[in-house]
Amino acid sequence: MTALRAPGARGHVRPGPPPLLLIYSVTVTGILNNTLIGPAIPDILDAFDQPSSRAGLLVASGALPGIVVAPLIGVLADRFGRRRVLVPCLVVFGVGGGLAALAPSFALLLLLRLIQGAGGAGLINLAVVIIGDHWTGTERAKLVGRNAATLTISLAIFPAVGGLLTELGSWRWSFAPYPLALVTAALIWRMLPDIELHPQPAVASQLRDAGRVLRQPLLARATLAAFGVFFLIFGLYLTVLPVLLEDRFGLSAGARGLVLAAPALSSTAAALVVGRLRAGYGGRALVLFGSVCFTVAFVTIGFAPSLIVVLIGGLFYGLGEGLSIPTYQDFVAGSAPAASRGAVVAVWVGAARAGQVAGPLAAGAALSTLLPGAVFVVGGALAAATLVAQLRADTSVRPALQGTPAGEG
Repeated sequence: MTALRAPGARGHVRPGPPPLLLIYSVTVTGILNNTLIGPAIPDILDAFDQPSSRAGLLVASGALPGIVVAPLIGVLADRFGRRRVLVPCLVVFGVGGGLAALAPSFALLLLLRLIQGAGGAGLINLAVVIIGDHWTGTERAKLVGRNAATLTISLAIFPAVGGLLTELGSWRWSFAPYPLALVTAALIWRMLPDIELHPQPAVASQLRDAGRVLRQPLLARATLAAFGVFFLIFGLYLTVLPVLLEDRFGLSAGARGLVLAAPALSSTAAALVVGRLRAGYGGRALVLFGSVCFTVAFVTIGFAPSLIVVLIGGLFYGLGEGLSIPTYQDFVAGSAPAASRGAVVAVWVGAARAGQVAGPLAAGAALSTLLPGAVFVVGGALAAATLVAQLRADTSVRPALQGTPAGEG
């Protein structure tokens, strides 16, 4: 456990780890970015007279700043402490998201989504970093899994909330919960312990240390995998599926939200036991099985003749998400010493953000020439190709993912 304090900070140090609910509240806030508005996407496009191909642009605008901002947030959190960086991020996220509800044009909506995305870029990774600061070993793996379960439970709740708000009022109501991030910011300021990362190296030295850790072969692969996994998740599930549900089944925003939420059942169950599964089977087995689940899910949804089949595909999707993402997060958080953990995790999240941007843009371009079902089948082929690449990976580095991470202890 790390009992540290940011340089110059006074009066906010408290013994022991922070409350878990406080950490999970940051994760929940971070996942709101696209989950709330997902079911409202067709309504937003209709309101501004935009084609379906702009769905990708709308989703990507919330993730685009993260490619650059997420690594920067990590470096700043290593230098100035988690709390001092986290609070401004939450404030920007809440204000940007709240103002987006009032956007008079599609262009201004995209601009406010960019601002909101800048604030939200570092939230989920900082939650993982805080866990890595205060817990180690199997306890850290268990809590990372629970944090991932919190994320997936949020994925179950908030699409339904966004769809319900859209049906009760309009798409603008789906943005109403974003200012709650200001409440989270106030709680973080009062309750999150400061941490101290002495000695503070020069920025160039800090970046070199982080780069040295990131050049580990398995960590580099985990970073590349983050791009691929989130490319498929944001491109297919959050961008194409709402359009498919409206086009193929004629579902309303509320019904679309419920369908988008269904995979959280299997992803939450998987995330809650991922620590135990990793101890028994190793991380490599979990990410391989996760890739199998993604392949089955996307092909199943692409050819689905009924909603029941879509839901079955969604359960496979959730299982893949619940097994692979917390496994990668735990490995990356444990691969770096505390002084560069924020930067290393942030680079991983930056790769994930790049996938969150590229996936919706690629999906939007694909929707201009292919039907939504065909886009899902293409995504299934990409997931299968990823699985083959993982199976052919250099076996000499496999044990590292199964053993104790380098930065631990």
